[in-house]
Amino acid sequence: MFVSFFPKPKLFFISALLWALAAVLLWYAGGQQFGSYVGLAPADPAVPPIVGITVFFTKPYLWVYAYFAAFIGVFYAFWAWYSPHPWQNWSILGSALILFSSYFSVQVDVVLNNWRGSFFDMVQKAMGGKNAVAAPDLYAGVLTFAVIACVAIAVAVATLFFTSHYVFRWRTAMNSYYMEHWERLRHIEGAAQRVQEDTMRFASIVEGLGITFIQSAMTLIAFLPLLAQLSSHIVALPVVGAIPHPLVFAAIAWAVFGTGLLALVGVKLPGLQFRNQRVEAAYRKELVYGEDHDDRAKPLAVKELFANVRKNYFRLYFHYVYFNVFRYVYLQADNVFGLFLLVPTLAAGTITLGIFQQILSAFSNVTNSFQFLVNSWTTVIELLSIQKRLKAFEATLEGEPLPSIDQLYLETGTER
Repeated sequence: MFVSFFPKPKLFFISALLWALAAVLLWYAGGQQFGSYVGLAPADPAVPPIVGITVFFTKPYLWVYAYFAAFIGVFYAFWAWYSPHPWQNWSILGSALILFSSYFSVQVDVVLNNWRGSFFDMVQKAMGGKNAVAAPDLYAGVLTFAVIACVAIAVAVATLFFTSHYVFRWRTAMNSYYMEHWERLRHIEGAAQRVQEDTMRFASIVEGLGITFIQSAMTLIAFLPLLAQLSSHIVALPVVGAIPHPLVFAAIAWAVFGTGLLALVGVKLPGLQFRNQRVEAAYRKELVYGEDHDDRAKPLAVKELFANVRKNYFRLYFHYVYFNVFRYVYLQADNVFGLFLLVPTLAAGTITLGIFQQILSAFSNVTNSFQFLVNSWTTVIELLSIQKRLKAFEATLEGEPLPSIDQLYLETGTER
């Protein structure tokens, strides 16, 4: 799954994580100041942030781009020397480009959050009295949002286009790798489907989840300090009262609660999804044989195979009922949780409309990042079921025993 696309996967991902951690720690330990030596000094904290896309061309942002490119260049050069791989341009440089686009998308959200503060303060002022704000100023604020939104759309479309090619390259690498060892893999049940379909779905889901995870991590890096800063406007939290950094505490506690809840109620779903793919593969395989052989796909055999499909689907539907109940209740509560936290502060009248909008936006970004597993749990379940199927290939190629569920199928020829 990974060795076909990445050089020495275990060592590669460990080194990538450590290198990324080193880059982040160095940045906050003084790396952002290093830009001063090349004329790219950091932003002055006493100066209000620039609202608009021009912020992406300022010296602090240009230093971020150079800093990122330097770390990626060193990492790529090391792996190209240490363990050359035919897919290293896509697996390393392609992953780096996706990483950068994720960072850029998060920064667009930060710029939009800054826009909300200034714009809605202006709206509040306009609502306070006649002609308090000139109409051209309001139009200019709306136009600023439109320009930022256009940049976000352009980046999103370009990223999706590139990641589509990235996923297909990964699928190509897996397909080529498995076909090189086809004689050793062809005896595994549903081998054709695993090569043709599961490789495509695995690459696509891992890429999607990877981007979401990276965006979540970067959003936390960008918005947690902002949320801690905005916490100074909070009078107290409901029930808890006044505590240090109340919004940060509430966001973490709420996300941990939701993640733990859904992990608990959805614990059976990955295995059921795996069995669902098994019974569908067995049914499809018999029908395909029936196209060319008169003695296959007989009514009794097809009826039994479809009964297995029906049984597993009904079992899956049942378990998804209570899972979705908990999931949707939590997500609906999440829509008003931030507002609920602000009730004591709103009642005290200590914040403006602009700060109110900034707090809701920053809190939503932070909680959504912490809720990575909550928002992605059904996709994670699908990925785990696919991983179980491809794991049989990995075990065969590495000379290890097949997973227990595959051994059970070989022994009985049926699903249980």
